[in-house]
Amino acid sequence: MTHRPILTHTRAQLAEALTKLPGTKALVMTMGALHNGHLQLVREARELADHVIVTIFVNPTQFAPGEDFDAYPRTLEADMDALETVGADLVWAPAPQDVYPTPVTVSIDPGPIARVLEGKTRPTHFAGVALVCSKVVNLIRPDVALYGQKDAQQLALLRTVFAQLDIPVRVHAVPIVRAEDGVALSSRNQYLSDDERARARALSRSLRRGVEVAEAGAEPAVIVEQCRAVIEAEGGIDVDYIALVDAGTFEILAGTESVPVGEGAGAPTVAADGTRQGRLLIAAKVGTTRLIDNMEVALHAAPCSCSTHAGDLA
Repeated sequence: MTHRPILTHTRAQLAEALTKLPGTKALVMTMGALHNGHLQLVREARELADHVIVTIFVNPTQFAPGEDFDAYPRTLEADMDALETVGADLVWAPAPQDVYPTPVTVSIDPGPIARVLEGKTRPTHFAGVALVCSKVVNLIRPDVALYGQKDAQQLALLRTVFAQLDIPVRVHAVPIVRAEDGVALSSRNQYLSDDERARARALSRSLRRGVEVAEAGAEPAVIVEQCRAVIEAEGGIDVDYIALVDAGTFEILAGTESVPVGEGAGAPTVAADGTRQGRLLIAAKVGTTRLIDNMEVALHAAPCSCSTHAGDLA
């Protein structure tokens, strides 16, 4: 049986509402404009804790000047209607002054992982993510926080930040939710025209191709090159990067020209069957809309961490 979640805005309202939720708590942090990917986080959260708290907050510290902070969709009433269908208990939808009651003078440097891939494109983004997530977890004190694997770099970064700052919360990863055409669900998909949406399907197709050649034993640079070939065959897509990383350490094993191979080296993440666990990531613009996507990949060949880029292949 579902019910309409309690809606709070201020810190005081949040604190009071939390006292009425005994037992374990799960946290789902969002920026609103909720789609089924967000709702799947809430559904899984219900399986992990007695109560589910959802935050809806477009965080200004993770947007750089000129990014789409003002244009980002804000649909609180529709979001509340959606959350009612999946059993969220409490929603915190603060204004910026509720999250940042004093001017922001402290920042969190998440380390090397924040300066590559998405971090290179948006150099201040992950510091803002680390700050707001640390603040919200400290305010709500959940037992578990759920994050989607679509933002794979963010997920890896938050695991590191929470662990190194001894923030007592368990991080639970939720698989990517896709539309029937294979496109990963995203609030930004609404910006795509019909033609752009059709082209956007090439992102998931390219990742699937990478997974296929990896299963056949291809080396990391070849896997990336095969992904790029699918994108180039589609046309009309401006690739920011394609990268293959270790799923646990986020060490970059191969990538397109701008990707620093070897960054973040660490002990390989190896599955029980002896394969190295990787994640294949892509970021690209379709029209004016920047999209990201990724897939898990099992690496059967021994990957080489060297300076060879996929773009250097003949």
